[in-house]
Amino acid sequence: MGVSKAQLLERLQAQQIQFSQYDHPVVMTVEEQAKHVGHIKAGLSKNLFLKDKKHRLYIVSALADTKVDLKVLSQRLGLGKGGLRMAPEEAVTEILEVPLGSVTPFALVNESARNVSLLLDQGFKTHECCFFHPLSNDTTISLNIQDLYTFVKSLGRIVAYVDLEANPTVGKDQPPDLANLVPSDISSVQNVVEKTANLKIDGDVNSKPVAVIAKASKVSSDQQKEKPGKVSSGQSKEKLVNTANSFADPEKFIEEILKKVTDIVVDEVKVENIKQRGDQLGVVVSNSIKKNLTLELKNLATTFKNTAYTEGFGAGRESITLLLKR
Repeated sequence: MGVSKAQLLERLQAQQIQFSQYDHPVVMTVEEQAKHVGHIKAGLSKNLFLKDKKHRLYIVSALADTKVDLKVLSQRLGLGKGGLRMAPEEAVTEILEVPLGSVTPFALVNESARNVSLLLDQGFKTHECCFFHPLSNDTTISLNIQDLYTFVKSLGRIVAYVDLEANPTVGKDQPPDLANLVPSDISSVQNVVEKTANLKIDGDVNSKPVAVIAKASKVSSDQQKEKPGKVSSGQSKEKLVNTANSFADPEKFIEEILKKVTDIVVDEVKVENIKQRGDQLGVVVSNSIKKNLTLELKNLATTFKNTAYTEGFGAGRESITLLLKR
């Protein structure tokens, strides 16, 4: 179950964020919302929940009168002209954990939305206060946009101000200006792994503990179907099992982290990137490492902890069984 409206408002108060609250009947559109709060001086917001072809998710939060062209935004993110589309309704309730019609940046307070990227309309800065639903569309609160930005950043989420009506040229010499806001590809796989992080032990005393890698194997197998000719599903499973075993060994765990850092650096430091970014390449590499590695390191650490716990639990059970047999 996600964070409730009451819990969110308590958290805002605890962080000394000032807001005004307006209760009203359930509304599904900005036009309906305006009937209840439109007479109050604040900027109305519209919020789009989007996905790209790789099922990465985004919330685009904009002033009600801001024109958001999804084709242009897709190009600016480096996703191609048709890269963005509306996320399915079930993703609203399962990922954001809010009712339909209640999508706002506040939904990122839920852990299930940890890999959702947030684009805030730069136009919000022209208003002293702005309106948002606090996880429920039977209430509207107004607050300073910088307080909202600070709150979301404190959650460790990806968030940035964007001129959503800009249409910069994207080409060989002008890379997508918003590409750094695209969530890393690995996060969707890790989501599935973490959701199945309930450790299970087989009833047979002599059997080995079952860790959370089973779900990851399924995801990897699905990915292989999308990219034929690289690795068979059997090889994929074997690789994942070997990776899982490495999480019980601290030295191999460190090697795994260093490998991921190296892969990111090598991917960024290419001849074409050096030519395009020049003196800014160091900053680009640093930002890329932070963006792509922060969540993954947390996930690796969790998997390492769970695997080590599982191995210890299994060993403990075997020791107790041997003692009872004596």
